[in-house]
Amino acid sequence: MNLYLRLAWRNIWRHKRRTVIIVLAMSLTLALMMFYDGLMNGFTDAIYGNAVKVLGGNIQVHAEGYRAAVNSTPLLPLADAQAVVSAAEANPMVDAATLRINTGGLVTSREGAFAVGITGVEPEKEYDVNIIGQNVTEGRNLTSDDLDSILIGRGLAEAMGVTVGDRVTLVGRSQHQQMRQRTMTIVGIYDLGMADIEKQTIYISLNEAQSLYELSAPTEVAIFLQHLGQENDVITSLQPGLPGYEIESFEANYPDLANAITSKGGVMNVFSVIIIAIAGVGILNLLLMAVYERTREIGVLGAMGLKPRQISMLFILEGTMIGLVGVAVGIIFGLALNGALMRVGLDFGSMSQAASYLALIKDKVYPTWGVEKLVLRASTVAIISALAALIPAMEAGRREPAEALHFV
Repeated sequence: MNLYLRLAWRNIWRHKRRTVIIVLAMSLTLALMMFYDGLMNGFTDAIYGNAVKVLGGNIQVHAEGYRAAVNSTPLLPLADAQAVVSAAEANPMVDAATLRINTGGLVTSREGAFAVGITGVEPEKEYDVNIIGQNVTEGRNLTSDDLDSILIGRGLAEAMGVTVGDRVTLVGRSQHQQMRQRTMTIVGIYDLGMADIEKQTIYISLNEAQSLYELSAPTEVAIFLQHLGQENDVITSLQPGLPGYEIESFEANYPDLANAITSKGGVMNVFSVIIIAIAGVGILNLLLMAVYERTREIGVLGAMGLKPRQISMLFILEGTMIGLVGVAVGIIFGLALNGALMRVGLDFGSMSQAASYLALIKDKVYPTWGVEKLVLRASTVAIISALAALIPAMEAGRREPAEALHFV
């Protein structure tokens, strides 16, 4: 086998121009896929990551019994909310952990009553991790001292016919299922560019929520992570130290969003295989040309006693080696490209009006290294290069030595 490996390695560099063309085709394909993976991960963090932040963080911690009664949004105070926050913030993958109170209710104006989610938050602490506060376009954001103030979305403000400074009535159930009502002043309007989301939730300060709903403690800890996909690792690390709490990722509370992310990943995998397969056709063509160019050489190998299967093996090894070289060069190209783009980012601000979900991109998109699926991508490239060499190898093995020696 060592002899075959040495011969194959020598042969692929005998025609350097052809080998360089094949290696470039394969390496650029792999580099393109790494860039594609890195960019898609950047988009996932920019779009879905921001969507997760708007919906309440990557992970939510509730008291026992919450999941069983989740449809009624129960107000179950946490036994030791600060201990949960401290445990979460000790994890290096966590950006922030904030206290919240979540319930449902109605907000009314002259235009009528609108069903909304009511969320009590720590405004200052959430500002850096939740894009709601970062996108207040009228008035101001909430503060922790606000006791008669409300922050609403532009979509809801337009539907209700209200603006900053107007008074609206908030209605909801307290911890003891008693109806609580309070007239509040709109201090700010946030604008995400997505009216449907803006109509769903209004925000009040955590202190106001505790007072309004007669709660002794917050009902939720929202945990914001650095990247999507880290949820399971963080939950696994938190569970031993937080017995008696229900710790769930956004996938449990927002399954539609989780399904969208999973479906996107599946489509991208299929698309990447198609791209690599197209490159494989080009590799097949180049290797077939190599077989016809080396017809007399094949005849010499046969005359020296090499059997057809041995000649075929030699060509398969050549194709595999070219594939491995292409993979190595492609990884270098891919890392260099993504590394450069990670520093400067890609500005997709002009595309924010192309589709509603693109409004969630509030800044540049920063690709990742694109190595999350590198083993799969590199293996696919190497396997396709080996398969592309199979047909030329079979063609070479079928050549009769006497006929091949007289080929012109």
